[in-house]
Amino acid sequence: MIFINLGKFRKKPNKEAAGDSTKIMEEFKKKGIKVLSWYWTLGRYDTVFIFEAATERDAMKISVDISEWVATETLVAIPRQEAVNLL
Repeated sequence: MIFINLGKFRKKPNKEAAGDSTKIMEEFKKKGIKVLSWYWTLGRYDTVFIFEAATERDAMKISVDISEWVATETLVAIPRQEAVNLL
């Protein structure tokens, strides 16, 4: 399953926190989370993190693991053609 995680920093980011987040992403990979892309953005959200996880439960673990640094909203993504096939 593909998920889109929208994040808002809880604290002002710095280089130390950015280094910590890189370590956290490595831990996610060890847990079977496949990082597809990760962006810092302008606008309502500060980050967009797109990843693949086996279940919603695995995806929820990410939000819990990073909740100290980022408030998140996670969306389940369905490929367009799969959604069209449901019509």
